[in-house]
Amino acid sequence: MNGDSTIIRPEPDDPRLSAEVAGIDENGAAVTTRVVTERALTLYLNSQEIVTMMTIGDHPDLLAVGYLKNQNMLAADDVVTGVDMDEELGVVVVRTERETDYEEKLKKRVRTSGCAQGTVFGDVMEGFGRVALSDTATIRTSWLQRLTKEINTTPSLYLAAGAIHGCVLCEEDRVLLYMEDVGRHNAVDKIAGYMWLNGVSPQDKIFYTTGRLTSEMVIKTVMMGIPILVSRSGFTAAGVELARQAGLTLMGRARGRRFLAVSGAERIVFDARAEEGDDERPEHRRKGAQEASGRLHLKA
Repeated sequence: MNGDSTIIRPEPDDPRLSAEVAGIDENGAAVTTRVVTERALTLYLNSQEIVTMMTIGDHPDLLAVGYLKNQNMLAADDVVTGVDMDEELGVVVVRTERETDYEEKLKKRVRTSGCAQGTVFGDVMEGFGRVALSDTATIRTSWLQRLTKEINTTPSLYLAAGAIHGCVLCEEDRVLLYMEDVGRHNAVDKIAGYMWLNGVSPQDKIFYTTGRLTSEMVIKTVMMGIPILVSRSGFTAAGVELARQAGLTLMGRARGRRFLAVSGAERIVFDARAEEGDDERPEHRRKGAQEASGRLHLKA
């Protein structure tokens, strides 16, 4: 990745984020493989327990703040006075100047299709229809080609161990933030937390995810104010309906030079066309599959 633009990137060599386990393969041979860690993290807002999340454990401060922001528990004018983490207890506490009480709100949580038990609170949709996404933002097909190549070849936990999702915040053809987690909603929330704490404007940004374009992904992207959402995966009908309702540019099946846009196509500038048969190169797919397995045969 270009170190001049990337603020945060995956750290696949961090020993806290993965472990080796023994097993046997399809031929009965003994192997070891890398697997991602999964830890419980309980989030408190001031003195109130909000939720317990399963996460790989990196950037707990960004995850906590982003979760609260995306659930409308942090207002635009709120001041975060501190984020305290107790690694031994698996607890993170976000403190604000404003007194908070979300007892009634916590009764209205909805389990989403996101892995690792994603949740959206019922009143989030009350603000969804009021979000006005930028009508001047664009995505050039040449930018998308460079972004997908860079993202897919960046060293990551996905390539090292698999079983993880990635989310990436981009500006034009530059990667700014690349987060991973066992649940894609966690990866989204880490990016939201960084943006909120650092005053990053969403109006001209592109959001890329490795996961499905579900209603949850669309809701979170819209609530963050980002006008363009891209994935190498496919769509759900609810995700498409909500994207069209919000005026979000929704682009899926983005592999190599190919993609399918089902909403907000007016933001796309076609400055680099795909030729027949021009897709993700087979050697890249094979390499990704080999690296994702992370397997090393044990010596007899």
